[in-house]
Amino acid sequence: MDIHNPEAKIFACSQSTELAKKIANEYGIIIGKVKKNNFSDGEFQVSFEESIRGRRIFLIGSTNPPSENLMELLLMIDAAKRASARHITAVMPYFGWARQDRKDKPRVPIAAKMVAKILQSAGATRVITMDLHADQIQGFFEIPVDHLYASTILLPHIENLNLNNVTIASPDMGGSKRAYAYSKFLQSEVVVCYKERKKANVISNMELIGNVKGRNVVIVDDMVDTAGTLTKAADLMMEKGAVSVRAIATHPILSGEAYTRIKNSSLEELIVTDTIPLKDACSKIKVVSCAPLFADVMHKVQNNTSISGKFLM
Repeated sequence: MDIHNPEAKIFACSQSTELAKKIANEYGIIIGKVKKNNFSDGEFQVSFEESIRGRRIFLIGSTNPPSENLMELLLMIDAAKRASARHITAVMPYFGWARQDRKDKPRVPIAAKMVAKILQSAGATRVITMDLHADQIQGFFEIPVDHLYASTILLPHIENLNLNNVTIASPDMGGSKRAYAYSKFLQSEVVVCYKERKKANVISNMELIGNVKGRNVVIVDDMVDTAGTLTKAADLMMEKGAVSVRAIATHPILSGEAYTRIKNSSLEELIVTDTIPLKDACSKIKVVSCAPLFADVMHKVQNNTSISGKFLM
């Protein structure tokens, strides 16, 4: 072992145990031992069951609700700091609370900024995440943030489908930048959905900007929550003459009636990554693992080598 750069260790938060095991396997080490003790009132305590003094440690945990997921990651960061870890990297495949990245009406919090400050206060020295809901969230941190893009693993999957007359679609105006980036790589056309909401997760109206007649459409998004927007967009595109509609989304939140909506929709398939474990099985949902990407980037961070080649978008 190099005393100047000792071997890194990987630990998992309970919500991301399966993904962490895959990442550790790709990285080439065994996942570290950490214990979670639960009190009868719901409070819990985490403890590292091996020495981490002077090491770089990677703590893997997506922070999707419930809020206990975020709290567990924070407790692990604090425990690592107090156990004299040299570097504490919070690996957050899914950065929760990111949809609250600005004040969109009076008297509301900017939760993404608050989470960033809490992570730093707890002791995180670096963050690795993927497909933030808004790129500018990186600016909420005063520590290095490696913002990875799922396009590096999802674009090859799209190419392997060997589709003709491909059109990339964004389910809303906010995702148009992502859609154009995919279309530039695939040299395809782009269409955008314009939607109006009465309130969160409820769409009052949706219109399609562009032509999809005779096209194989691929809808691109960063996350799927209730799947209301996604399935409504897919049905609208089929009505407008699309040959087929499939979707790719990085984070499968899939809450509420999402699974039912996807099953009953015009979607041919939904391709997602494993940043969040699926709650249920669905024949239309295909999972592409992000473990090799995270493991490779973690290797490069540990060895102080460039990761710029991992940014296709």
